[in-house]
Amino acid sequence: MAFFKKLKDRLFKSSSKLDEGLDAIIEEGGTEEISSDLEAVQDAPTEADTGPQVPEVLQSDAADVDAAIVHEIVPEPEPEPEPEPEEPKASILGRLLGRGDAKTVVKRTLDDDMLEQLEELLIQSDMGVDTALRVTANMAEGRFGKKLSAAEIKSLLAQEIARIMDPVAKPLPLYATKPQVVLVVGVNGSGKTTTIGKLASQFKAAGKSVVIAAGDTFRAAAVEQLQVWGDRAGVPVLTAPEGSDPASLAFDAMTRAQAEGADLLMIDTAGRLQNRQDLMEELAKIVRVIRKKDPDAPHNTLLVLDATTGQNAVNQVETFKKLANVSGLVMTKLDGTAKGGVLVALADKFGLPIHAIGVGEQIDDLAPFDPQDFARALTGAD
Repeated sequence: MAFFKKLKDRLFKSSSKLDEGLDAIIEEGGTEEISSDLEAVQDAPTEADTGPQVPEVLQSDAADVDAAIVHEIVPEPEPEPEPEPEEPKASILGRLLGRGDAKTVVKRTLDDDMLEQLEELLIQSDMGVDTALRVTANMAEGRFGKKLSAAEIKSLLAQEIARIMDPVAKPLPLYATKPQVVLVVGVNGSGKTTTIGKLASQFKAAGKSVVIAAGDTFRAAAVEQLQVWGDRAGVPVLTAPEGSDPASLAFDAMTRAQAEGADLLMIDTAGRLQNRQDLMEELAKIVRVIRKKDPDAPHNTLLVLDATTGQNAVNQVETFKKLANVSGLVMTKLDGTAKGGVLVALADKFGLPIHAIGVGEQIDDLAPFDPQDFARALTGAD
């Protein structure tokens, strides 16, 4: 619950964009109506209309209930007092609400024009055309021609998003194999290094022994950042001189992890997509050398994505699926984007497991992905 509150607070760009857009759509073609709770008060039958209300159990079983029991449950009626002058309904409603004015809500009929506006809004939030069309079609099913409020639309939208994302919300699988090799890929700047540090620290706190290989040997900053996280978590970080062969470092790290009986070996990699051929060869070489130690390695290949890149994240998944056998996703920087809808598009298009999401720089700002919490935070639904 604490992470959901943080997620909701920090997804303000995405959620406020959807909030404002949905409110504007409803306001544009909607009309004010009495709110549902007020309608329930108005429509409820009074005792004068129906007579004294008998508990349902007595209505259904009256013939079988002993007279003494009935008498104990329903006492003898007392003489009715003289009726008082009827109070105007408006005054009763005003007293119930604590004021004289009736509560109203703006509702709009769900028609083709409204659906088109909803589709455009979802596309603008980077949900993608195909996903946006599918979501709005599902929202309209059985509701076309009915009047809906902004709150009802947000609730329906959150339900549809959660339905899409439920099948992909899976924790990172842990195996009995030692060490379990986790290869982490992604473009430079996506948050790979920070994600590795956070995961290593969390695993260490959970009692797992971890070794990190700083395989992005072309960026000194990445190595230094991993060393900071390693020191903080008490996790060894294996490094090599700048420009060294990452595959050689991975082999050495695998040797050490096996010798120490480590539970996990996390390998950072470079992310220079401007030269995909070099990157593909580098990743393939890393896999080849670690398989000399364990034919099944790597056991997980995590792709780290930056939410602020929007639809570019879709292109990155397509590219890395070709470059590496991606087994799961981690989405970072959801606190800094108005395009959080791209995660819905990724789930819908690729169906890859989403293991975790990040909304900040602190260690507890990376948490397992919860589709219901994410959907409610993204749409602003209560």
